[in-house]
Parts: sequence; C-alpha cells; structure tokens
Amino acid sequence: MFTTIQLTIPANAEYLHIVRLTLYGIASKAGFSFEEIEDMKVAVAEACNNSILHAYPEQQAGSVEVSFELDEEGMCIRIKDKGESFDYELASKKAVSHHDKKMDELRAGGLGLYMMQALMDKVQVISKNGTEVLLTKFFKKMGAA
Repeated sequence: MFTTIQLTIPANAEYLHIVRLTLYGIASKAGFSFEEIEDMKVAVAEACNNSILHAYPEQQAGSVEVSFELDEEGMCIRIKDKGESFDYELASKKAVSHHDKKMDELRAGGLGLYMMQALMDKVQVISKNGTEVLLTKFFKKMGAA
C-alpha cells in the first residue's frame, strides 16, 4: 500500500487549520493513536509556520506544498516552499542548549527543529530551491514499548 495525498495552501497562517484537519483525517484512518496524531500536528504546524514566516519576504506571495505519503512502515509528511532557503547544517551547529540559562537570556524562536525532532521519528531538511522538511512517523510494532 502506498498512498500520497497532496495539498497546497497560501503561505498564510490562516490556512494552517486545513493542514491540521487533513493530517488528522489521514492519520486517524491509517491507525495512528490520538497522541501520535497530536505530536504530528504540532510538528507539521511548526514546519508550515516556518515556511510562512521565513520563506517569503513580506510583500511576496507564496505557497506551501504539503504531501502525506503513507506506506506499510508509516507516514512521511513533506512540507515544501519555494522561498528563501536556509543552511540547515549551520543552523543545527548554532543551536545551543537552553539548560543552565536564565529566563532573561532566552530569546523567542530557535526551538522549532528541536521540537520536530522530539515529536517525530525522523526529520530531514533539504535546502535547495526553497526548503523541504520531511517528517516521518512510523507505525508502532505490536509488542514494542
């Protein structure tokens, strides 16, 4: 079984609910648990929000392409924009721990990729001709913890 469902939304936060609702419908039909679906919704919303906020300059209209790919192992969700790319390797190296920091030393943002990695089983970022984030959640094997 291999199924792909594609969705393209304007790069505008008011359309994120469409992505979340679509994800919920596909993931629940595929057999993911409520907790797994909630984790996926947070990770996908973060990836979409990054595209909306960072890919296109304020005056430039853009879109975000989302595809849900189901196979026997699980689901891969691809979030792609054709806006400004970023250097994922450099951003990963610049990421610092927030442990041992005082509240006034913290800044907003910068945790999105970390959060996606914590919520999903596999995260890949391709920064070429825009940015593409691949978020994978595997089906739990029976008897696995």
